[in-house]
Amino acid sequence: MVIRAHRPAFLKMPHVERGMSVGLFGGSFNPPHQGHELVAEIALRRLGLDQLWWMVTPGNPLKNHGDLASLEERVALSREIAPGPRVKVTAFEAAHDLRFTAETLRFVKARNPGIRFVWIMGADNLQNFHHWQDWRGIAETFPIAVIDRPGSTLAYLSSKMAKTYARARIDEDDASVLPFLAAPAWTFIHGPRSVLSSTAIRGERNAVIKVPAS
Repeated sequence: MVIRAHRPAFLKMPHVERGMSVGLFGGSFNPPHQGHELVAEIALRRLGLDQLWWMVTPGNPLKNHGDLASLEERVALSREIAPGPRVKVTAFEAAHDLRFTAETLRFVKARNPGIRFVWIMGADNLQNFHHWQDWRGIAETFPIAVIDRPGSTLAYLSSKMAKTYARARIDEDDASVLPFLAAPAWTFIHGPRSVLSSTAIRGERNAVIKVPAS
């Protein structure tokens, strides 16, 4: 008799109903912090989303994984700060060996017909967005909401993505219609910002660990 191991619920794709508007907010969340929480809250409110999938990734292909906490730990911490029941913390990418955003979005689109998805990203990612694998494919799969982050308010204007898709940008006052638009379409949304960053938090944590006992 074959005994199948139980798959944790966080490895499953969240349930949705046809016609829903759903935000996709992915990251390593190593660790998650108030800045991520603010992005999720702003996206839910300004885009009029029914759900937001807080997608904890196996790891960012563009980053060093030397200090990456376990997937289980990052999921648990994300659940602690996720703002409300409309936010669904998930790590389904790990269950399907999905490593790049472009392939994740194609996977999600193929399995969820009739759902209006929006890719959500912090503005601090926009400067390097054109280095992501198949970045144009990402921009042309789902509409994108770029949420303001400290130090990125004006810098985003010079990004390759902003220049390439300048005509596809809509005013943030019309952000609520973004889920109903066909890609490519995007907007930049201003709002409350947190100076916290996962990199800084890890650096402070490592510094404390390295201080010898007196």
